[in-house]
Parts: sequence; C-alpha cells; structure tokens
Amino acid sequence: MKHKFLFCLIVLSYLAVLNGKAQNKPDNVCYINNGRIYFQLDKRWPETKKKEISKLFNLDSLLIEKAFEGRSPFVADCLVWRVSYISVDIVELSKAIPKSEASYNPGDIMLIDDNWLIKPITVVPVFAPDKKYGLNKFVKDPTISFENGLAHFYLEGYGKAGTVYLSGSFNNWSTTELPMQKTGTGWEASIKIDPGKYLYKFIIDGKWRQDVNNLLRENDENGGFNSVFYTYNYVFNLNGYLNSKKVYVSGSFNNWRNKDLRMNRVPTGWRLPLYLAEGTYAYKFLADGTWIPDPANSNNRADGAGNMNSFIGIGDTMIFKLSGYKKANKVILSGSFNNWSPTELVMNKTEDGWELPYVMGGGNYEYKFIVDGKWMPDPANPVTIGQGEFINSCLVFKPNYTFTLKQFADAKNVFVTGSFNNWNKESYKMIWKDGAWTYQVFLKPGKYTYKYIADGQWLIDPANEDWEDNTVGTGNSVLWIEP
Repeated sequence: MKHKFLFCLIVLSYLAVLNGKAQNKPDNVCYINNGRIYFQLDKRWPETKKKEISKLFNLDSLLIEKAFEGRSPFVADCLVWRVSYISVDIVELSKAIPKSEASYNPGDIMLIDDNWLIKPITVVPVFAPDKKYGLNKFVKDPTISFENGLAHFYLEGYGKAGTVYLSGSFNNWSTTELPMQKTGTGWEASIKIDPGKYLYKFIIDGKWRQDVNNLLRENDENGGFNSVFYTYNYVFNLNGYLNSKKVYVSGSFNNWRNKDLRMNRVPTGWRLPLYLAEGTYAYKFLADGTWIPDPANSNNRADGAGNMNSFIGIGDTMIFKLSGYKKANKVILSGSFNNWSPTELVMNKTEDGWELPYVMGGGNYEYKFIVDGKWMPDPANPVTIGQGEFINSCLVFKPNYTFTLKQFADAKNVFVTGSFNNWNKESYKMIWKDGAWTYQVFLKPGKYTYKYIADGQWLIDPANEDWEDNTVGTGNSVLWIEP
C-alpha cells in the first residue's frame, strides 16, 4: 500500500488549499477551527466530483462509507472522528489535530484513493516493471495460486480476526472492495486478473499487513513494505535432459545471468513459468553447464559471435520496412529495442526492398538501418533525433497521448519537452498538421511536467489549467496519465 503522505504534509496541504494556493479548489469542503479539521461532504455530488475531492484531500473510502452510514464516533486512523449532519445531504467529519506528529502511527493511517468504490473493479498491472521478467517466491505453500484466469489468495491463520480485506494495485487499493472469507485454517478470496506485476497487502481488523509468506516486497514509501506477485504469461519448456542435475533458462530479459532462473523438473523434462514484459527476447537453456538453443523453437538467430539463440516475442508486431536498396547484399535493423545490436536483426528481401516483423511493447524508440555496413536513418520517417552524422529515426509504438498546441502557426520549430524525456530541448519535434502542432508519445501511468518551446520561447500549455511552480518561477504544465 502506498500511503499518500504523513500527517505534517496533510495539514500543510490542507492549509495551502484554504489559503487559495491549490488550483481547482473545491468550495466549502475543508476548514480548520479551534484545533480541529473539518470536512463537509455532499451525498448529491456526481461521481466525478467525488473523485476530485477524494484525490485532492486523500480521503479514504472506508471513512466516507462509515460517515454516510451515520456511525459516529469511530476510529479511522488512530484518532476519533466525529460525524455531524448539517442537512439531509451534507455530512460533516471532524477530528482533533495532534499537537505533534509523534501521536500518529503512520502504519495505521488509511488514506487511499480507491475511486469511491465505483464499479467494476479495475484490474491493472503495475506498469512496466523495472525487470523484464517476474518470478514469484514464497516461503512455503504459495499464498496465491492461478486457475482459469483467477488469482486465489490464501492467508493462513488469524482465526480470531473479525474482518480481513485484500487490497492492492489490482483494485486501486480499495479498503473494502474485497473482503476475504473465513475458512477452517485461514482466509481466502479470488479475483479475475490479467498477466502482470501487482502489489498487495492484507487489512486485518483495520491494520495493514504485508504477506510474511511472500519473499518479494517493495518499499511502500511509509516505512513498510508492499508484497509483490506476478501473474504469468509464458512457460519455458525443455523436453528431455532427464539425467541433468540442474537446468536454467537465461536470456536478454535477465541480462543473460546464467543461474538466476532454475527450472523445475517435471516427468517430461524441465519447466519454468514466468511473467515476461512485452518485447522480443533472445534465450537459451543451460543444462549442467551446456548451452542449448530451444529445440522446440524454430525462431533462431545468430548473435554475431558464432552462436545461435532462440527468440520469443510477447506483445504486438511492428513491420519495419525499407524501400529500395535492391542491390544491397544485407540490411540489418538496429535500435534501442535490441540494445543497438549490429548483427541480430537481419531483414528479409522483398520485391520493393526490405522488411522485418518485430514484436514490441508500447514505447518510444530510436532505430536505424545498416545497409551493407553503412548506418542510415529511415528515409520514410520524418521524425528524427540528433543532428549531423548522429541522427536516429524515432518510433512511437502504440502511442497513448498526443501533445497538441494550436497557437504559434507561424513558428519554424516547436518542441515539447518535460520530465518524460529528461527535459531534452530538441528530442521531440512537433509537426504542424490540421491547424495544430502535435506530437504523439507513449507514456507510462503517472505524473509528468512539461512545456512547449516555440522558436526558442518556453511556454506552459495554454490549453491546460493544471500547472505547478518550478525552481525558476516560470511554472510547468502538469499531465497525469491514468492506468
């Protein structure tokens, strides 16, 4: 669970809102008086308004639910909340502000935005894990098992607990959406889930607990840890080799570390299920020290060092094409998607030139063609980065956002830059089309800051009211990409 902020920051942000420093300030929602903090909530708000208030003040749905049910007083975050009814539709929550931060136990604060329990549950993997693969590691019998698209969670013990909830990135960290059912030996719950990486915790009688049976964990930014698990989307199989003592699988997805991924012995040979992020990967098996390409995979390529690797692809296919150059003997595709290998991706000759299908995940990539040893950008692609001899073609695969600037029609050059490209001033050159400057990108879910540069002039997005101060006092536009 990712706690949004500690109490001192909560109070500071509330005060900032009250002083008018927060943009899009809701009226008459929060105020502080005589050492107490007050929230006034309206049952008639549409869901969009509820979501806005929930995000701005980081109010937990469990707290709201209890307030609307009229339960008062109650303990929600180690302090007693009082509920008052201003009218039939207006509910007021209040609590005393602690005199010191020490009176708060951050591990018990439940401030989670779960979209106010809007149905249905949105099951979204944690986007683009740092590692290209995932393998679950449990102390004993797995907490989570998978069958027919369902993830079955099991929590052993806690027979005296009154309630246990399952909360994680798969349900927007809802505190009440997934109650677990008591069994003779523990608690269990199931949820339909797609392949990917997920974070989770248990809420046992109101207390957040990581899964002690799970060896995979990540910092929850609040002094604790979230448990991590993967739902698998690929199974490596090596038939035979039953006399081998140890068999590993290794490839570009784990930087060819040869003893990371030990396979499991099965009656027919060796097996290892994994989660693989979208992309194309080279791999081999290592049986008692001997490297073996996958005998069941006909997709094999030379690595340029006299060896053959097997290849698999997870995701969608991009067809790279180079027209012409019919007299060339060999054309190779190279780019950021394969670590700029100059030998791996030999293109196929066609009637019109050369082409190669390549499986990729969504992203922003750079690439070139190597025509008989000579590097060149894609002549059919006007979007490039760099200058002089160091020009690469740019590819946005499966873009999910378009930057649009309708002003500055007479500008010669317009760029968009921001935290998504390390504020590079010339990497994302916009194109004038249909009365606007545009640039398509693929962005992971999260917050980004950005600006436009029109003929050297920096400016925030005039069409975006969401902005924040920067270190030089000129402001940056703010963009949120939702999962």
